[in-house]
Amino acid sequence: MSSNLLTTFPAFFRVSGKTVAVFGDGDEAYAKVRLLRNTDARIVAYAADPEADYHAYLTAHGVETVRAGFCLGQLAGVTLVFAATGDELQDQAIVRAARAAKIPANAVDQPDYCDFLTPALVNRAPVAVAIGTEGAGPVLGQMIRARVDQMLSPSLGRLASLAVDYRDAVERHIPKGVSRRVFWRRFFTGTVADSVDAGDLAAARHSADDLLSGSRRVEGHVWLVGAGPGAEDLLTLRAQRVLMEADVIVFDALVPQAIVDMGRRDAERLSVGKRKNCHSKSQDEINRLLVRLGSEGKRVVRLKSGDPLVYGRAAEEMAALREAGITYEIVPGITSAFAAAADFDLPLTLRGVASSLIFTTGHDLTGDVLPDWASLAISGATVAVYMGRTVAASVAGRLMDAGLSPDTTVAVVENASRADRRLFHGVLRQLPDLEARDDLAGPVMVIIGEAVAGANFEKSAPLSGWTAVARQDVGVTR
Repeated sequence: MSSNLLTTFPAFFRVSGKTVAVFGDGDEAYAKVRLLRNTDARIVAYAADPEADYHAYLTAHGVETVRAGFCLGQLAGVTLVFAATGDELQDQAIVRAARAAKIPANAVDQPDYCDFLTPALVNRAPVAVAIGTEGAGPVLGQMIRARVDQMLSPSLGRLASLAVDYRDAVERHIPKGVSRRVFWRRFFTGTVADSVDAGDLAAARHSADDLLSGSRRVEGHVWLVGAGPGAEDLLTLRAQRVLMEADVIVFDALVPQAIVDMGRRDAERLSVGKRKNCHSKSQDEINRLLVRLGSEGKRVVRLKSGDPLVYGRAAEEMAALREAGITYEIVPGITSAFAAAADFDLPLTLRGVASSLIFTTGHDLTGDVLPDWASLAISGATVAVYMGRTVAASVAGRLMDAGLSPDTTVAVVENASRADRRLFHGVLRQLPDLEARDDLAGPVMVIIGEAVAGANFEKSAPLSGWTAVARQDVGVTR
């Protein structure tokens, strides 16, 4: 038999208003009743002496309970049977009796006595996703279930229920084929879905009516999405969902291709650069692009590295969209400072040491006047410097001139959170040497402050080691 063939056929039993019998007193029966309560079946629990927590659950949820052991008469009118007594021989007897009565049955942990298998279930009624592993293990099924559950919007069930209300009207007014597919795609990914997700069912029905009548053109929408520091598994669940809804993905150069590829397969992908010395489009050009795409009725993800509201030029894009009357929303991301700190096990705030956190690009320290936050850094605040390699010398020099100790600990991370990240540690007076590090081609985050001394440096290299080698290579000695 081919290894890619299933030994079971996935199917859904209709149980609405029908009787399902569960036999057992303990945890196995308890688990089956909890699973069945995702349906509107009539559940009958046959439990002669239920354990305390099971009994409390049955009572609290009004589950019909018969305090008796198994007998043949209990199978009359039953649609499904679960044998979950914990006694293998007893469960086998229940299954044999059910099979004789032509009732599908399931004995817990006994595959030969299972006419059907119970899946791990993701419930977005009326939508259900059932995960089966053919006995590979319930833990694997639960792991998959957790991931699928995260992917699906909590409002999906309400959206599907609304779709049922419109099904007959769609069949009457919209011809089969492409037109009907386009309608449903817009229904499930457009303003109807947005309104349901926001809890505004009246607005959702209004949008659905407009979509059905064709009286209003499709409106564009833009999501300003934080792609996080680069690791795919640090992308938020909301970001993953909107990537699957977008017609167009507009992304910066610092966003890894693996994250861009998480978008819908047929979505248009537009790179706009936005990287030091690699600005393929100016900010004004990006603003105009977003407005044009939104005006064309496109649903657009503007994908930015880190968080869109932290050095992401989001304010200019939001202003342009507001002026053009195009709706938008922010999907936050994990900013690179947090990812860099996590790579170092570094507490950005530390009781009694650092109670303030400063985000800066470092360019603030290249002017003639020290910024207001410099005094905070000197008094103990932790400073996270974005895009810090090329301004490392001016940052270090100005802070030391202002009174920050040259021996203040610093942590440096290239490609924070990614598999190819590199970590370095040292002190403030060594920081200027970063500017000569042409091998640091990825985004560099520098963290400065007394709290940095509490980081874990086991996986990082000392800046002093590189400095010594570099100076020897060019024939320079101290």
